Amino acid sequence: MGFPKKLLGRDESLVMILRPHVKRLFVPALVLVVVAPAATLAAALVPDGSVQTWARGLIALAAVLALLRWTVAPFVTWWNTIYVITDRRLIMRHGVLSRSGHDMPISRLNDVSFEHNLFERMLGCGTLTVESAGERGQVVLADVPKVEEVQRVLYRLSDEARQGELAGLREHEGLGERDDVDDPYGTGDGDGTGDGTGDGDEGRRGRWGRRRT
Repeated sequence: MGFPKKLLGRDESLVMILRPHVKRLFVPALVLVVVAPAATLAAALVPDGSVQTWARGLIALAAVLALLRWTVAPFVTWWNTIYVITDRRLIMRHGVLSRSGHDMPISRLNDVSFEHNLFERMLGCGTLTVESAGERGQVVLADVPKVEEVQRVLYRLSDEARQGELAGLREHEGLGERDDVDDPYGTGDGDGTGDGTGDGDEGRRGRWGRRRT
């Protein structure tokens, strides 16, 4: 399963790419298994006569429409639903003709929780609820495979992102403090400032500034 690298930011790395659990395809597969043999049997039971061709054509049309609605459409929707986790974002994309998506910064995650019933636990999937500090503060993702592992990965990435931002902030503040320490009197270079090494009044004025008269 791939994800276009052009959609990633600079120095952004992929961590996980997921689709909803294949249990979503159970009903579509069941429809296929039931409709195809049933349509074949119904077409074979049509008696001979002038209406046989029309009757078999109608049966085939009904079967195709049913498969398109309850088998093909769910499969295409499942295939075009994708959850991507990078070291910076949680990316959600879904839709076939009308595509939509939502990105959530990893550093703004407040809480990640999951729940699954006994059947989902046996399959290794569940519902993931992600909360962040923003207008759309909560996102619910259903049928997430390896849901417990996904929760742990999101927590780890969120902690790492926060620590990175905090370290960058401290480094920035440290640079500002060092700039002040390097030139505590704001003397700089230029006329009347000197380097503090001159003799007499000029040297003292150059180091400590000009005296008031």
